[in-house]
Amino acid sequence: MEGIQYVTNDKGKRVAVMIDLKKYGELWEDFYDSLTARLRAKEPRETLESVKKHLRKQGKLGG
Repeated sequence: MEGIQYVTNDKGKRVAVMIDLKKYGELWEDFYDSLTARLRAKEPRETLESVKKHLRKQGKLGG
């Protein structure tokens, strides 16, 4: 596939990939966002109200 190159180890096994970001930059961003979301799926959550309260306390949110 043009714009995609695999990096292999000494046994010929694919271990990494190089992506032409000029050609596939948007696709890479979508992939990266999806991966990040999966990795953070089990992290503790905060409610919107607690975030707003924290930002108000820091003076970063009015009202």
